[in-house]
Amino acid sequence: MQLCHGAYICFCNYPLTKKLTIMKKILMFLLALCMVMPMAAQNNKELNKQLKKEYKLKMKTLKKENWALFGSSRSLEVMLLKHYEKLNSDDGNDAYEVVGTASNFISKNVGHQAAVNNACNNYARQAGSIVKGRIVSDMSANGTDGDGEFDHFYAAYESSVEKEIRGEMTESFSLIREVGKTPKGQPLYEMQTYFIISENAACRARLRALDNAKKESEAAQKYADKVSEFVKGAFDPNTGGE
Repeated sequence: MQLCHGAYICFCNYPLTKKLTIMKKILMFLLALCMVMPMAAQNNKELNKQLKKEYKLKMKTLKKENWALFGSSRSLEVMLLKHYEKLNSDDGNDAYEVVGTASNFISKNVGHQAAVNNACNNYARQAGSIVKGRIVSDMSANGTDGDGEFDHFYAAYESSVEKEIRGEMTESFSLIREVGKTPKGQPLYEMQTYFIISENAACRARLRALDNAKKESEAAQKYADKVSEFVKGAFDPNTGGE
């Protein structure tokens, strides 16, 4: 209160021209705010419209392809909606969807584990490919050819990422459908398991993997700071892009 009172007294002591300048700036700020708020509301409205459209299209596709929810008492509609809410929430700004698949299995539990393994493996391969691309590009830009030096590192890093990323992926739901029969008439299944992963958590996993992989490569130790910078770089596991 004393601070506000002091500021008011200070303002009252300003010359008239300075008061008018300050008032003009305040008025311009309020006008700009009035213009931005409707635009933000319109953007949110359009986003919600597109998200609703995306959700309906996904549900239509899943039902048409005979997918059913696996391992949950909730409905597919609810689980998919909760999945999208997590991906598009304020806390999910750095979140990505990762999907693992498995096919032609009899045991549903075995199939689920295979889908989890597939998701981790796919992420690790993409993470390894991204880092390799960044290293090769940097070496080429500097006129050096260090690709051979890093061969052991690439394999060790990818393997370590696969192990480290497991603890960072949060499973949203799994889908299952019958795709055929064995010669003995047992049903064969296919499964998709959906995960959400935070880029912050994934980055920590990649850095742990880097620490492990550096032990396998003198080149990675030699260029540790640069490689660490490449590993920290975010990428979208759905597209492999940055």
